[in-house]
Amino acid sequence: MKVLHFFKTYWPDTFGGVERTIHAIAQSTAAHGVETEVLSLSRAPDKNTKRLDGHMARKAKLDFELASTGFSREVFRKFGALAKQADLVHYHFPWPIMDMVHFQSHHGKPALLTYHSDIVKQRLVLPFYRPLMMRFLADVDAIVATSPNYLESSSVLRAFKAKSQVIPIGIDEGAYPSPSEADNGWCGSVVPKPFVLFVGVLRYYKGLNVLIRAASQARCKIVIAGSGPVERELKQQAEALRCDNVLFVGEVAEPRKMALLRNCHGLVFPSNQRSEAYGLSLVEAAMCGKPMISCEIGTGTSYVNRAGQTGLVVPPSNPAKLAEAINRLIDSPVEAVSWGRAARDRYLRLFTAERMGRSYAELYRQLEGRNH
Repeated sequence: MKVLHFFKTYWPDTFGGVERTIHAIAQSTAAHGVETEVLSLSRAPDKNTKRLDGHMARKAKLDFELASTGFSREVFRKFGALAKQADLVHYHFPWPIMDMVHFQSHHGKPALLTYHSDIVKQRLVLPFYRPLMMRFLADVDAIVATSPNYLESSSVLRAFKAKSQVIPIGIDEGAYPSPSEADNGWCGSVVPKPFVLFVGVLRYYKGLNVLIRAASQARCKIVIAGSGPVERELKQQAEALRCDNVLFVGEVAEPRKMALLRNCHGLVFPSNQRSEAYGLSLVEAAMCGKPMISCEIGTGTSYVNRAGQTGLVVPPSNPAKLAEAINRLIDSPVEAVSWGRAARDRYLRLFTAERMGRSYAELYRQLEGRNH
């Protein structure tokens, strides 16, 4: 069975959460006889069209970007040709150009859509896009939400509840490297224990400015691993507030990231806006058996991290509550270990790539059968 995935960006151009999810779906459905191709936009389509880990990453020329949306004239033709060869089309929402491409192509193949996030940042353009968006969502055969929390809290998804189902994003433990002695040594020399860890792209909705404000009341080091658009202002903020317990270690290679995860007291994930629909870093922490701290924003973060079971969930944008939660992790090691154990159990039960692949393969077969 041939499945065409369609999203604005993909490896090797970019490595964000949606891209990692598409990659994990491609890998985990291969065991069920699914052959994957991914179409996305690229500034260098010839160079970046390549075979990746057993599936094809196809590219169309990116002409320009506006309000986080990539535009391409070539993508209409390329999508039409690839959809013709596919048995099923798998869209990844949101990306308004995708809706136009879908209707222009008249591909007639079964189609499903993974709903990664509401449109949060581009609220001003939403009234203009909404009619097309609702028509597109009504036209696909099935919609997948990544958590029951998001399905309940998204007013857009609620309108399509009858054809929606939940498939949590899963990750494959085997795809993560084990940290070497040198990686653990680096971690020990750079980061004094005890510490809590944030890992991810430094974006506006990650709530890191709140974490920095919480730092003065936290009784441990706070390690921020990653780079991104708000990095400079976060460093300036930490300097202005004289937060000598906040440590920016920049973007780290995977083995070092794993060393940080294995050695931290817990993961702190202060995202405070609905743009954070899930939080793959939380799943990675759960995989490593670490307790978590996240904020209640009505999204999948509170599905991955269950309050009082796998860690603590605090109100968003509240530095005092965030510092209190960090201190509780540090001061209650027995409780923290038991949360970490429960997080690991929850990962094995709900968040493996194998489980995700099985669920998607099953849905693909249902949709293919329905259209014959």
